[in-house]
This record gives sequence, structure tokens and C-alpha cells, in this order.
Amino acid sequence: MTGKVLIRGGCVLTLGRRTPNYTEADVLVDGDRIAEVGERLRARGAEVIDATDTIVMPGFVDSHRHAWKSLFRNLGVPGQNGANIVASADFGRHYQPEDVYAATLIGLLGALEAGITTVVDWADIQFDDTYTEAALQAHADSGLRTVLARAVPSWAQDHFDVGYGLRRLIEAQVGPSVTIAYGAEDPTMRDLDVVAEEWALARELGLRIHTHVGSENTDKGVVSSLAERGLLGDDVTLVHCSNLGDGEFDAISSSGASVVSTPSSEMATGRGSPSIQQLIDRNIRPGLGVDDERVSPGDIFAQMRATISLQHATHFDLKLAGKGGLPSLLKTRDVIRYATTDGSRASGLGDVTGSLEPGKQADIIVLRADSPNIAPVNDPIGAIVWGMDTSNLDWVFVGGKALLRDGALDADVDRARSLASDAQTRVTAASGLLVEPGSVESA
Repeated sequence: MTGKVLIRGGCVLTLGRRTPNYTEADVLVDGDRIAEVGERLRARGAEVIDATDTIVMPGFVDSHRHAWKSLFRNLGVPGQNGANIVASADFGRHYQPEDVYAATLIGLLGALEAGITTVVDWADIQFDDTYTEAALQAHADSGLRTVLARAVPSWAQDHFDVGYGLRRLIEAQVGPSVTIAYGAEDPTMRDLDVVAEEWALARELGLRIHTHVGSENTDKGVVSSLAERGLLGDDVTLVHCSNLGDGEFDAISSSGASVVSTPSSEMATGRGSPSIQQLIDRNIRPGLGVDDERVSPGDIFAQMRATISLQHATHFDLKLAGKGGLPSLLKTRDVIRYATTDGSRASGLGDVTGSLEPGKQADIIVLRADSPNIAPVNDPIGAIVWGMDTSNLDWVFVGGKALLRDGALDADVDRARSLASDAQTRVTAASGLLVEPGSVESA
């Protein structure tokens, strides 16, 4: 691929504030950035990609994913599938650094193949620096744009020295496409004085703060407490928020903090219904995340559909019950922004990616619009949100580099798959708790 690439003749959804969408236009990439978007652009020595019968748009942003859990994709949770599935702690504590690398790499490549160009990786499996280095190496090798949110494992018996861990991480050679963030422990589990000290340290180091809140019904009140202490701000991302009170959503809105919803995972693990209507009511625009692939599809198409379907179901349930003052139906135009521009803001990368505007990083996906699953296209955004899936991916660019070409990953997939399979076998044997992967005895 040359230094310049011209993606010619596609339906271009910039999803930007300054640059309009086009029924048919070109996107010029120069190096790692978008140089120009418009009609009939000159090639100027660029390599030309024919985008006829495609939709060109920003890559999806997965605002919250535990990539290390990718070894146990689709395995379920206790009581599902007739399998003896146990908590993350029971297998997570048996990972070695090479297992973290294998799981993170296969997880990120799966995201890439699904058109996700940015992933916030909640790396809550950090025992020491070797684990961190393994995760960072997988991030670099994947080619994706990533945020590594360093977090303490839920099964850790002792709290780690947050200051040491974050400073060491900042000193690491992470490359231009990896950003470091602080994955703060759930504040409901900590003394708030300690939370305040740790968050102050993260801010001193210039790190964005990501934290889980509202995962349990008993979590009500914690966001209000954070707000009263002045801890919320536009450098904070709150993940899940399924079990919060109205006053807490008001506090989030007034503070400028971001929210990430992981609808498939939240519903499948009993965290409660995603709080999409409460967010809409306050004009809080969430990012979307996969979270845990044991119970959630690994693509953002599924998260968009779960979000809009749930909100529409809520609307019609109220209508059938004869309620007045019905909420407006969520629009596909909003949901696609949750998956791109709003997700980039929640990830702390709003000025870097999330829309196709000159000067931003060239994180671009090209989607086939002539496939039988969505042809004929009546509305491009509706086709993406309601109809498309990973089979529609044609090209994926991250920072101007083509990582998926004509539907095929430009990566050593056989190596990644072999490493993941070996790691799965090793961790399964070490834990002694999981059923044999691939067992069909209960089918």
C-alpha cells in the first residue's frame, strides 16, 4: 500500500460535525491521516481502491472489552449450555504471560475482522510487569488502535500499588497506536477516601479513568457519592450503569462524564436491562462495548441492534400498557454514532478517531452494499444498523494501513489461532474446573 490511498466512488458516511455525508464520494488518505473527503477527488499518485457498491465509514469503536477472556468465547455463564462454567477468577488466576498474549491477540484480531478499529481493553489480569508487557505486545502486534486500561483482577487478595503500576506502564514502549488508561476498581468495593487518592494520582499522570459502576442493584448511590466529592468529570468513563438511580444519571449528565453500555453482556449476565432510556432522557450519548465474549457477540453490529431493539421494545411495552408520554423511538442515526463518534469520545480519543474528517486518523471501514443480506439498500445507515454483519466487511484501515483486504485479514491468523488453542488447553488443565472445550456431550 502506498503512502496515499484514494477510496473512490462509495457512499461515504463521515459522521462528522464539519464534513457532510455523501451519496457518492471519495476519501483521500495521506499517510496515517484523512487528507480530503469529497466528490471527484484527484488521485495525485495515490493507490486507487474502487468503492463502487460499498459504504465507507469510520471504523467501529469497542469502548469496553476484556480481551484476555477471548480464550473462552461463547462458553456461557453458570447454568447455561449444561456446562460447568465457573467465575473468571477460577481460570484467570491460572494465566501465564504467554496466555495473556495469546488471548489478547486473538481477541483483537477478531475485533479487527468485525470492522472494529479501536478497542478499549480492560486488562484486569495484571499480576506483574510481565503480564502487562505481554498484553502490550499483543496490542502492538494486532495493528489496532487500542487503549489499555490497567486494572486489578477481581480475585487479587491484596490491592496493587496503583502508583507504581501506572508509572511503570507509562514508561513502557507502547507505540503510537496504544494509549494507557487507569482501570479503576469499582468504587462500591473501596473506601472512597482511597478512591479519591487513586483517581487524583491518575489525573496527575494525565490518564483517563475508566471504572465499572451500577453492575449490581446494591450499587445505587455510589455515583452520587462520587459526584459529591467532585470526582466525576469529562476524563471519567463509567461502564455499565445498569442499576443507578435517576439522581445519579443527573449527576453524570451535569459532570460531563462518559458512559459505556455493553448491552448483550449486561442482559446475559443478569446485570439488568441496559439504561439506554435513562441516558436518552438526559442526552447522554454512550459508547458501546462487547465486554465479555463468553456471553456476548464480539462485534458492534450486534451491540447496535441490541441497543435499538431494547429501546424500541420499551417504547411499545409502554404503549401496549396504555401509558402516556411515550419516549421517542431511538433512531439508527443515533445508534451508529454510539458505535463510532460517541465511542471514541468515551474512549478518550474523540480528537483522534471516530469520524472521517480531514486531519483525523484514517481509521476506515469499507462495507459491501451489494450483498444479498442488505441489497437493495434503501437507507445506508439503516442497512448498517439493522441488516449488516461481519460478512459485509471488505476493507479495514487503521491509521491508513490496510489490515483487512477484500475480506481477508492481513495477519498471521494461523499463528494466532495456534497460540490461542494452546493457551486454552493449558489454562483449562491448570484450573481443573472447566469442561473440555468443544464438548458436545450435552447437545
